[in-house]
Amino acid sequence: MDKMDKKMLKRTALGGILDNPVFVLVLGMCPLIAVSTSFMDALLMGVSTAIVLLLSNVAISALRKITPSAVRLPIYLMVVATLVTILQMFLDKYIPDFYASAGRFIALIAVNCIILARAEAFAGKNDVLSSLVDAASMGLGFIVAIAILGGVRQLLGDVLGISIFTAPAGGFIALGLLMALFNAALFFAKGYAARREARKTRREARRSAKTVKEEAL
Repeated sequence: MDKMDKKMLKRTALGGILDNPVFVLVLGMCPLIAVSTSFMDALLMGVSTAIVLLLSNVAISALRKITPSAVRLPIYLMVVATLVTILQMFLDKYIPDFYASAGRFIALIAVNCIILARAEAFAGKNDVLSSLVDAASMGLGFIVAIAILGGVRQLLGDVLGISIFTAPAGGFIALGLLMALFNAALFFAKGYAARREARKTRREARRSAKTVKEEAL
């Protein structure tokens, strides 16, 4: 599985949409709900998680051929934990306000299901470039999802004064509504793409049949 064809690479690049880690796979719920009370905090958490995902995917993919299968999970955790520690030091020095409010959730990135799932399911089995594309796609998908959730909660809770949306319960309500909207849109988009592909196939079949008929004459 080291080499990927163009079709698979395209599918990987679209993974952040088709298999969005938040709206489709429902991963990383703890920091997602806890930190998404405002747009800026949500965006920073999304970027932090995406950076760790990107670097860990590249590192794990680069080490995949020398990583013993029996101890791969502890090695994955060591790689991710090292990157998270470096990230914590950076945030503590350069963005102290964010780190003071979200520092305990930054530490949880080390065991975030999104990162460990991509390491186990993808980076540990594919080449560095493919793993980089996968991480970039999933990371961007997570950033967009958590930023939208943070923006919606801030708008409803702080601007419109619906205080429940600043609480965890309101976070789950907002997340559920956004998941419903996203999956409905994805369902219709997939249906449209399938119908378009079917029409294309029928046109090609008619064209082939016409060509065969003309040759027979």
